[in-house]
This record gives sequence, C-alpha cells and structure tokens, in this order.
Amino acid sequence: MSRTRRVLAGALLTGLTLLTGASAAVADDASPSPSASGDASGPTEAGTTFRTATALQQGETATAGASTGDYLYWVFPADAGQRPTVTAKVTLPESATRHGAQTWQVDVYDGLRRRQACAYGKQTGTAAADAATVELTCVLRTVRANAEPWANDPLPGSYYVRLTVLDLAQADLGLPVRTEVEVNSKDQGGSVDVDGSLSKPLVPGVSSAEQASDDADGTDASAEPVALAGEPEDGWSSGWWTSRWLWTAGGGLLAALAGVFGYTVTRGRGRPTHVPPGA
Repeated sequence: MSRTRRVLAGALLTGLTLLTGASAAVADDASPSPSASGDASGPTEAGTTFRTATALQQGETATAGASTGDYLYWVFPADAGQRPTVTAKVTLPESATRHGAQTWQVDVYDGLRRRQACAYGKQTGTAAADAATVELTCVLRTVRANAEPWANDPLPGSYYVRLTVLDLAQADLGLPVRTEVEVNSKDQGGSVDVDGSLSKPLVPGVSSAEQASDDADGTDASAEPVALAGEPEDGWSSGWWTSRWLWTAGGGLLAALAGVFGYTVTRGRGRPTHVPPGA
C-alpha cells in the first residue's frame, strides 16, 4: 500500500515537472533571438504610398534617403501571437541648414489600412533645432488569430509603417534626411490564443495575384503572378497548434494519476483479519 502511494506520488511529481519544463521551453523558444536585433541587411529604399510600400521582413533594418516632408512607407508581415515593435530613426540635416525644431511621427496600419494604435512607445518625437537625430518607437497590441467584425484588433497579415514629419519650419521642406526602420516581434505564446482563425491573412493583392497566376497557367501566357509583399519567409501559421495542447495533455495526465492515487488512498486495506467470514 505505502509502496503504491510512493510510486503514484513520484509519477505525479514527474508529470508536473515535465509539464512545467515543456511550458518553459515554449516560452524560451518564443523569445526573439539576439541575432534578429537588426544586424540583418534590409531594403535601401522606401515607398511613397501604400501601393508602393517597400517590403520589409522582421529582423531587417530598412534604410532610405528622402526629402523632409515626404511620406515614407514600408510593409511587413505579422502573424497570430506576435507583438510587433517598430523603431524608426531619422538623421536630420546639419543644424546650420535648419530653421527650427521638427516633429516626426511613425504610424502603423493593418492590411485593411486601419490605423493601429500603439500600446506604448514614443510614437511622436520633436527634435530641437540643434539635434542630430530623432528616434521613435511603436509597440503594437498582440496580433490575434480572429476577432469580431466590429473590432479593430490586429489580425494576421501585412502591416504598413508610415514615417513623416508633422511640424517644421516652412523653409526646411525638401532638406535631405536619412531614415532607418526596424521591426521585431515577440511571440506571446498560448496565453493570447483565441478560438477560430481567418480564412486568409489580410494581405492586399491576394485576389489579384491568384487571378494573375491562373491567367498565367491558362490562356493568357503573357500574365505573370504578382509578387505578394509582406509574406513571412516560412509562410503563415495554420492556427491549429498552440502551447495550450501541452497544458491540456499534461493536465489530463495529472488528473488521471490523481484519480488513481485518490482511489488507492480511499479504498482501504480490505477486510480486517479479525472479522469472521460472512459477517
């Protein structure tokens, strides 16, 4: 009896240890690796509209030269469970050529061109007349696999970054600037998972690209598939696998072991030896 209890207690502890270790491993794997800190090379230009936005992969650093007053656009992919962080740095012209302070802002829009609010970060920054750079940060909310039609929650798909100056001296329009934009994400794990998923990610141009591909394979041999900007290198997640499966399986195992352990404790040692048969 005591030996059985010890075995079951050991099994319970082993199961709990394995479950905790598995969840910790998932959490460790979800953290962004140091190698994706911006050392990777990226595009060296920027678009000037949503349609001409330059594709940018997470972990890359995009650089571009522009004129003060231009609207600069990049597009990057974000999948369910990720929490993107957009950082931008603007290198201003020499202070001797400027006529006052400048206020810059970075905005992020989803695939439906809905402006996504920054959860925190310095989205708008003002550079003094003698400042050399201005740095901006926008941390988005966690991307959800699905949401209500009326909600403005971030969903899987393409996200546009727009960088522009908001306020400056009129004489400073057109002065050359250098910009750097970087996007990194942290995977939030199964704690943010929701039921359901989108049939397709919010990537503008999917329908036209599929049509172009069909035409290329069909009668119109001159058509070519349209390249989709803002698609992850390893594709979009299927949405069925999350770390919650580990918790579900581990919880079921622990519950079964606990039931067996409780049964062995409550059933007793059987008929006492001093009770005569048939009593």
